[in-house]
Amino acid sequence: MSGSLLGIQIDAVYHTALVFGGIEYFFGAGVQTSYPGATHHGRPMQTIPMGTTHLPIEVILEYLESLKAIYTMESYDLFLHNCNNFSNDFAMFLVGKNIPEHITSLPQTVLNTPFGQMLKPQLDNAMRGITQAPVPSTSVPQLGTQQQSNGYYHPQSNGIKDKEHVPGVVYKPIRVKQLDELLASAKDSCAVIFFTSATCPPCKIVYPAYDELAADAGSKAVLIKVDLSDAYEIGAKYQVRATPTFMSFLKGEKENEWVGANESQLRGNVKLLIQMAHPAHPHTLLRLPTLQLPHKTPVTYTKVPPIDKLINKMGASGSDPAVSSLKEFVTHRQQSGAVDAPLPSLPALSTFILKSFKTLPPENLFPIVDLFRVALVDPRLSGYFAQDRSSTIFTILSAVIELDAKCPYTLRIVTLHLACNLFTSPLFPPKLLSDQILSTPLLQLVTSSLLDTGHPPVRVAAASLAFNIAATNHMRRIAEQEDLLSESGQVELVASLLEAMGRESESKDGLRGLLLAVGLLKYAAPQGGEVDDLCEAVGAREIVADAKAAFADLKELAKEVELVMK
Repeated sequence: MSGSLLGIQIDAVYHTALVFGGIEYFFGAGVQTSYPGATHHGRPMQTIPMGTTHLPIEVILEYLESLKAIYTMESYDLFLHNCNNFSNDFAMFLVGKNIPEHITSLPQTVLNTPFGQMLKPQLDNAMRGITQAPVPSTSVPQLGTQQQSNGYYHPQSNGIKDKEHVPGVVYKPIRVKQLDELLASAKDSCAVIFFTSATCPPCKIVYPAYDELAADAGSKAVLIKVDLSDAYEIGAKYQVRATPTFMSFLKGEKENEWVGANESQLRGNVKLLIQMAHPAHPHTLLRLPTLQLPHKTPVTYTKVPPIDKLINKMGASGSDPAVSSLKEFVTHRQQSGAVDAPLPSLPALSTFILKSFKTLPPENLFPIVDLFRVALVDPRLSGYFAQDRSSTIFTILSAVIELDAKCPYTLRIVTLHLACNLFTSPLFPPKLLSDQILSTPLLQLVTSSLLDTGHPPVRVAAASLAFNIAATNHMRRIAEQEDLLSESGQVELVASLLEAMGRESESKDGLRGLLLAVGLLKYAAPQGGEVDDLCEAVGAREIVADAKAAFADLKELAKEVELVMK
């Protein structure tokens, strides 16, 4: 009936999903999963190969989590925010390609007709029972299905692959060699073996507590469960005569052994073991209300400039289709929010930026970077560029570093703002800080900008970027007892922060950023490490004490930073 009602012929109203790793992903009642072809929509009428993704499964799942904040059950709209928008965004991230345009353009084609506009509310309401129906319970993949197929551990898996330690998992080896590999992985920390059996009812009483202890321990300990009904050779080697029996190991040596299903004793012994393996840092015993916060929210620069004026400053480059699509995305996002803003072609955008940095003079680059900066606030876009093999971000950072003193002020400051916005995606910080290819120009950008004597806004933006770096590293240090940023990188950043702190007297925001950044880098840093040595050598405590007098509002924060400098 579409020809007579709308004036155009529509062959189908498409539902789409993406399938990889043996699982089908689609959007309806939020982001949903199913075995391929087993949803309430039935078997697909067409299957289109989209290519191969080389991204690790943990990166894909992290990105999928960011999509769930945009593709919620409440945000579903048959015409403006549907399964095809989800498939398109996810495909762009996985393989850098859009799904077919005749599918994504269909809703707008209908809405461009008067009758389509009139029918929109009724069609949307009528279709919700179909588009947002639950997946049949028999079609929902079991937890861990895909992880196992990609070399991951499942909490109930018996397999030990690649001798890898996955935090929060209870391992179940059945061979002595497997158990030996697990104990070897804990030679610098600690491990617990829980010997149980199928005929031991008391053992089952403490199963939940043991699983909970594993989740709480994370990477601090390796928790193992050995079922003697299957693991005969392990039981013989360790001469276990009763179940439940527990054995704990500290730094590779047996530390304790006890018998009985006493949950309080189990919890107490495991927590004590972890404390012995990972003694609390002296800083954790101090009262530091600001430095001990999680600091999960990065500083971002989200203000949208007058876009048409910005594009006019690009000259001939402003007419490039990539600019037009980026403008449409930013404008749509500003007016309607991320939910209704379909992504532009991100490979085309990357190609345009790389070409511009090769061909345009430096003074013409800042409007391109500024428009890109606004778009990077969206985690879908920043998540894509975190895995971008064409190194778009590296090209921008490196160009500003190479220009050094010749870099125009406008280009430097929008690049600093852009770098802050990279922290909107959970995928970017690990690459920015631990990948030397990106961390080197990033640190050079922030350290050189902290010492800019002519432009206070540059110093403030650099302090914000330094805070984002320090806060990200701080959260990993507290949660995993490891740093993302190398020790040499931390030393370089702390030295620049202290030098900038000694000079900063104009901006309260700038000094706050400097204090927070240096405090978070020093908090719980390895005792006697290079950061400690640097702070002692340059008189960091005295520098921070002097900063207390600059602004009364920062006095309490400066006191906390001064305490961790001891």
